[in-house]
Amino acid sequence: MIYHGNRFTFKEGVSAKQKAEALASLRNQGEQIEAVRSFVVGPDFGGDFEYGAVFVIDDLDGYWEYLMAPSHAHTDRIGLPLLERFDSFDITDDAEPEIGDRIAELHRRRYDGDAALTQLVRDLPVYRGSAAPTP
Repeated sequence: MIYHGNRFTFKEGVSAKQKAEALASLRNQGEQIEAVRSFVVGPDFGGDFEYGAVFVIDDLDGYWEYLMAPSHAHTDRIGLPLLERFDSFDITDDAEPEIGDRIAELHRRRYDGDAALTQLVRDLPVYRGSAAPTP
């Protein structure tokens, strides 16, 4: 299992309506992407972020399906421009030593095929995670 997580804080001045639309789009991903076994989207307590989301996926094939889903692309397009800080992370019980590298490679493949997405991520004021595009 792979638990793919995001933690984020919106920029100052982002309206309540914009926030609600971005959060609804994240929830839609969880509902629409077949590879997602379960998910949670909501306030992030105990950290330095406003909100978070976690999507539970069986394996790397499912992770790729998740990354390439139209609903995921929609969230990126409407949500990333609204963010001040964004962290992406993965937790897995897969014992394969290269699993982290393989997850990062899926992200690289996605960025290689989508210049607009790559620019959205590069434009984030603060971003950390295995999904960062190479400079």
